[in-house]
Amino acid sequence: MEILTPRDVPLGGVRAMTVRRTLPQRHRTFVGAWCFLDHYGPDDVGEQGGMVVPPHPHTGLQTASWLFSGEIEHRDSAGHHAFVRPGELNLMTAGRGISHSEYSTPGTTVLHGAQLWLALPDADRQVDPAFEHHVPEPVSGEGWEARVFLGSLLGSTSPVRTYSPLLGAELRLAAGTTLRVPVDPAYEHGILLDSGSLTIGDEALKAHELGYLEPGRDAIEVVAAEDALLLLLGGPPFGERIVMWWNFIGREHDEVVGYRAQWQRLLDEGSDDRFSLPEADPLPPLPAPVLPNARMVERG
Repeated sequence: MEILTPRDVPLGGVRAMTVRRTLPQRHRTFVGAWCFLDHYGPDDVGEQGGMVVPPHPHTGLQTASWLFSGEIEHRDSAGHHAFVRPGELNLMTAGRGISHSEYSTPGTTVLHGAQLWLALPDADRQVDPAFEHHVPEPVSGEGWEARVFLGSLLGSTSPVRTYSPLLGAELRLAAGTTLRVPVDPAYEHGILLDSGSLTIGDEALKAHELGYLEPGRDAIEVVAAEDALLLLLGGPPFGERIVMWWNFIGREHDEVVGYRAQWQRLLDEGSDDRFSLPEADPLPPLPAPVLPNARMVERG
């Protein structure tokens, strides 16, 4: 098992909350089509201010929002207004281009969850923006409970549409539990341990680490020495190279430069063919950062 440790990153500009970013890393861009993993909390909103992310753009991806505690209000330029709550998936498809905002709600005292991105395959990355909400029914056994929000696992299947085969599930294990999870041997897998301690095979995983497993196994055995909360992510190797910068995913440098110019045109001139803004958003949109001095490199 390859173990990836997170780095702390400010999210959302001046009033930024801090998140733990596990993907991407220099030596690993993907787990299946999963290409971005921010993990945060549990944060005391009264002390740390909560999530305040004004309207910002995305291209070429889907965003999966998953909470363990708290509530987030979502607005996007395709007209969707929804709330992210614990145990409920909000999946936004950016496709050719979307903008959205995310704010923790006034009643939220503790914010704790994950924000994940899925790269869209080249054949589908210009689809129209879309949004799906799904509440997975928990499945359980002795000492464990799972909520499968994407793909299939442990007899549960999510109906939510993705553009490549994927797995996304929350698992909770009681101390002393050993669970053998059958998985697709064509998939690579990532195990993000939120809390507790976990052993996979003969290797230990600590809280906030991501354990990466190559394809080729038909089961993953996890042993919880203490109560454990984790996300299990997976999919077949993505097989495409991408350029990922700020909130954009493209296939080469000039394409991403063009996305930035179109977003700035919207902010400066009030209209653009690709991007628009969510209606009735309480804060002004975020300007794009300055482009890097060097050409952006394809990764994957």
